Amino acid sequence: MERVLFITSTRIGDAIINSGVLDHLVRSRPEAYFTIACGPLAASLFTETPRLERIIVMAKKKAGLHWPDLWRQTVGRKWDLVVDLRSSATGFFLRASQRRILKKSQTPIPKVAEAASVLALDPPPDPRLHLSETVRRQAADCLPGDGPWLAICPSASWIFKVWPAEYFAAFIRRFTAPDGVMPGASVVMLGGPGDAVYAQPVFDALPQTRFIDLVGLGLPETAACLERCRLYVGNDSGLMHMAAAVGTPTLGLFGPSDDRCYAPWGGHTDAVRGSASFAEIDEAHDDRRQHPESLLADLTVDTVYDAAKALFERTA
Repeated sequence: MERVLFITSTRIGDAIINSGVLDHLVRSRPEAYFTIACGPLAASLFTETPRLERIIVMAKKKAGLHWPDLWRQTVGRKWDLVVDLRSSATGFFLRASQRRILKKSQTPIPKVAEAASVLALDPPPDPRLHLSETVRRQAADCLPGDGPWLAICPSASWIFKVWPAEYFAAFIRRFTAPDGVMPGASVVMLGGPGDAVYAQPVFDALPQTRFIDLVGLGLPETAACLERCRLYVGNDSGLMHMAAAVGTPTLGLFGPSDDRCYAPWGGHTDAVRGSASFAEIDEAHDDRRQHPESLLADLTVDTVYDAAKALFERTA
């Protein structure tokens, strides 16, 4: 029996991006059992990993003390393989037959490809989430019937990455109008705990639209609901990568983050931005992460509508 330690990201989106490497290991090492180290936000994404032995939740601590904690929890075992996508030194201080520590790219490349480089995988394996039949049944209860459903996530981890709520409302109104691309479609509103503040202005602007409010739903349940949706439109966020990973046609909205690295992955996806490039936005701000408002105001409703329409038609 082989034992593999897989060290992955704290953030939900990055953990999903890295999931293709984990899935490759699951498929290519049928005798292996897996210990997965990740942050608390992403932990529930991995509970259905085949041959899972343990999930080690790495809560971030000051001065990087979460790394010695991880070492103490893993040093007592001889590992057949340690794969570290956090590029830490931990793997070098563990007993392991093989170590694969990610070397981050010095040039902008898709993060899925960067993660795959840790095992020299070309082409990169697609991100994949393992979901239980229980959460799929729950998703069928949340979204009964055949739809179609338009999935929307108006939130992101930072306010500067958020497309304005009034733009989302205008897009939904037009896209689901009688002469729109998905006439009369129900809209599935998604987001994490605390994201109702982003969803409420959209609800308020569209009192006649049929919404299914799933903001705050757990990650596996959200992924299972996304599997049932015809199209996803949302900001650069973890749920954008989740939608792509479960095969939903996914349009990512970009501005102050680099779509060369973080665009949703796969032939069923697309990314769109306004007139300003990532470099132009980055250079215009000393620290864009401190910007208190959206930096996507130049991304028009027309641009998003046209891109979403083209993606919808291409994935019919």
